[in-house]
Amino acid sequence: MTVPVLSVEGLSIEVASPAGAHTVVHDVSFEVARGRALGIVGESGSGKSLTMLAAMGLLPEGVRVASGRIVLDGREITALDERELRGIRGRKVAMIFQDPMSSLNPLQPVGAQIAAAVRVHAGLSRAAARRRAVELLESVGVRSAAERAATRPHQWSGGMRQRAVIAMAIAHDPLMLIADEPTTALDVTVQAQVMALLDEVRERTGSALALVTHDLGVVAQHTDEIAVMLRGEIVERGATADVLGRPAEEYTRRLLAAIPSAHRAPQRTAAEIDLAATPALRVDDLVVEYPGRRRGAPVRAVDGVSLQIHAGETLAVVGESGCGKSSLLRAILGLTAPTSGTIAFEGSPAAPTIAGRSAAQRSRAQIVFQDPSSALDPRYAIADTVAEPLRVRRAFSRARVRELLDGVGLDDTFDERLPRRLSGGQRQRVGIARALALDPALVLLDEPVSALDVSIQAQVLELLGGLQRAHRLAYLFVSHDLGVVRGVADRVVVMQSGRIVEQGPTEDVFTDPQHPYTRTLLDAIPRLTS
Repeated sequence: MTVPVLSVEGLSIEVASPAGAHTVVHDVSFEVARGRALGIVGESGSGKSLTMLAAMGLLPEGVRVASGRIVLDGREITALDERELRGIRGRKVAMIFQDPMSSLNPLQPVGAQIAAAVRVHAGLSRAAARRRAVELLESVGVRSAAERAATRPHQWSGGMRQRAVIAMAIAHDPLMLIADEPTTALDVTVQAQVMALLDEVRERTGSALALVTHDLGVVAQHTDEIAVMLRGEIVERGATADVLGRPAEEYTRRLLAAIPSAHRAPQRTAAEIDLAATPALRVDDLVVEYPGRRRGAPVRAVDGVSLQIHAGETLAVVGESGCGKSSLLRAILGLTAPTSGTIAFEGSPAAPTIAGRSAAQRSRAQIVFQDPSSALDPRYAIADTVAEPLRVRRAFSRARVRELLDGVGLDDTFDERLPRRLSGGQRQRVGIARALALDPALVLLDEPVSALDVSIQAQVLELLGGLQRAHRLAYLFVSHDLGVVRGVADRVVVMQSGRIVEQGPTEDVFTDPQHPYTRTLLDAIPRLTS
């Protein structure tokens, strides 16, 4: 019998509160053998991340292991002190977090940070550690690694930063890798590259992998076994193909049913769009350039983009990081002045920047951001957050605030809550309510569900659809999740290197893509079945 690298036996975790300790993880047991991968899935709050933080000895203050054992490479680590735990972190077990920027110091070169991780357990000189850092970056596919090692994290793309974090994690060939949502914010092609890299590392080093994720497609393609968690308990566990192909538990079946698929036609009715009407948004030959480095030629982020969206219609914009999606949104909002081209809202030409636009134009185009946590002031109660744009426009009324919150499914018990007391889905509902406060005609949706679990995604998307039908809203929907795009969009625009390389009705683009880049994006989508 193979001795498991990680064995969790009867683990229970408690959170301290003024009312007493509250158990959030109940009697969890699983194991991961060398060379094997375990997927751990479930909604936010199910206990996935806390369980894996316990395996690292990284539980936050006020949270403790109440009972059970965690055995790593034959050694129980549950009762180890911080000094002993530091001796095994990185050497025996390493963790890859969802946001690589949370693991990287923005003020230090990436190579220096990896070199510091190398020196923690290895008696190397600074020069030797720097050479080892470059080798590690090369091993995870970073081109021109020596040159890139001297640059800072903000100069790296999201996918490249994740590669750097993986390089740091494998510096000492740990027996156990824990990856907590490592691909959530990445485009499908970059996601595929990162997961292929983790597979290659596991094959090369013989390490075990515990993958915490809400993406069941990634689990299907890259794990051997799966554990499904609900309210702190494992409700189903087994071989990945068996659990996903023949789920025994109703909760698992609900998770699978909530997954939007890019590989099947959606069960929805296309919007009734009056193409003869004045579009809510019209963009003509838009160009956005940024200054080049060291007085070089300017960088063209958006290169001659033209599009339009009508009332009641959803236009999706897809493409990899760096393709120009965010620059396009910023120009439409007036946060970045375009180099050339025009933007019009409901037939009215818009000034290049928001400062030059009328109050009416600023009101008619609103945005819902990807991360609801960073978009909400942590000091403001929910009702005050939604009331803020109304107060600015001197249109405040308590009745209007309550109408907006009721419209997104938040009753009056939420009015005085702070954002930290809300789930991710609830925070996103607040962001949507605030965006609708001034009766916009156009809503820009910037990755509005990418950080949410599949069941919460489905709820938020259903909410957005209902609001669109009720208010005839035009949506510009930016997403890297092509399954979501196929489910919500009437038309799709595919961007590459600042240009539109393909556009058309959603089903035409998905079933008969004309451009090789579009086919590359579709081929990179993980499937639940092989």
